[in-house]
Amino acid sequence: MSLSAVLLAAGPTPSPSPSGSTPAVPSLQDAQESATNAAGWVEENWSTWLAIGLRVLLILVIAAVLRVAVRRAITKLIDRMNRTVSAVDGTALSGLLVNTERRRQRSQAIGSVLRSVASFLIMGTAALMVLGTFEINLAPLLASAGVAGVAIGFGARNLVTDFLSGVFMILEDQYGVGDSIDAGVASGEVIEVGLRVTKLRGDNGEIWYVRNGEVKRIGNLSQGWSTAGVDVTVRPSEDLERVKAVLADVGERMSKEEPWNELLWGPIETLGLDSVLLDSMVVRVTAKTMPGKALTVERELRWRIKRAFDAADIQIVGGPPLPTGETAPADPTAGMAAPSAYANTASPQAQAATPLPPPNVTK
Repeated sequence: MSLSAVLLAAGPTPSPSPSGSTPAVPSLQDAQESATNAAGWVEENWSTWLAIGLRVLLILVIAAVLRVAVRRAITKLIDRMNRTVSAVDGTALSGLLVNTERRRQRSQAIGSVLRSVASFLIMGTAALMVLGTFEINLAPLLASAGVAGVAIGFGARNLVTDFLSGVFMILEDQYGVGDSIDAGVASGEVIEVGLRVTKLRGDNGEIWYVRNGEVKRIGNLSQGWSTAGVDVTVRPSEDLERVKAVLADVGERMSKEEPWNELLWGPIETLGLDSVLLDSMVVRVTAKTMPGKALTVERELRWRIKRAFDAADIQIVGGPPLPTGETAPADPTAGMAAPSAYANTASPQAQAATPLPPPNVTK
């Protein structure tokens, strides 16, 4: 019942006298009638008020309990995921998986998104039910919200695309903090992962801000393992069995030394000839390494192969061999400039450059 109905039920409003003077004071009987009408109105509607209040209270209590229960269930699920990762860590399988810290960050991000979505759905539904309890027509409100949602969706479609791409990227574990990735538009080490933007550190120290919706492909160089490959170019006259034995010895020595025994996840293998040309042949050497350590292993492997080939007198093709005999004496006139045409006074150049004599002046 509205406020005007309450005022009408309380009693008639005194009207001013026709002469415009001060209205008359209501009598005791009018006051008793007004009090009786107000008490009757309260007695008739108190049950409705109580029912509405209890219904609203029940909706809020159920929504709060359901929200706490859902958030606690999501938290327990995330903790169970972390315990599973901790149990796998330290085993042989853990080397092929992502590290524990990265999985912990990923599970926390997923848990935060799930908790936020659950809270929004539960509290939004409870708010609509409370409005319906007060007999408010929700059709215009829902229609307006739908139109506003469509307008926002068209206006901020790039933002929605970035957000959805970030959610699926986290759920699918495409990359994480510390990974070296090639995102097409930029490449480098991931230093921050967000639902809208991914932050990368480039090779030269620059920071790239890449929108998740703009990434069409991802090349992750830090998952699983990496492959280090070195091409050794030697002369075609070298003994291949001798070259292979030297390379095998280099690989065996390197596999037993620290810290290379931890970075290498497999033996250093000589695959054989990669190409044979008239003046050279290429031998391919590969090794399976820890993710992101292929370049470090390649540099050390080249260093050791060069030293081993020098000790074994195996020449790496890179240019013509230096002459071993005596060199011819240098030409003493090689550094002298050619004679100038102006040195000869009879030459046409010298005649053209001679200044003209002054004309005879007659008195």
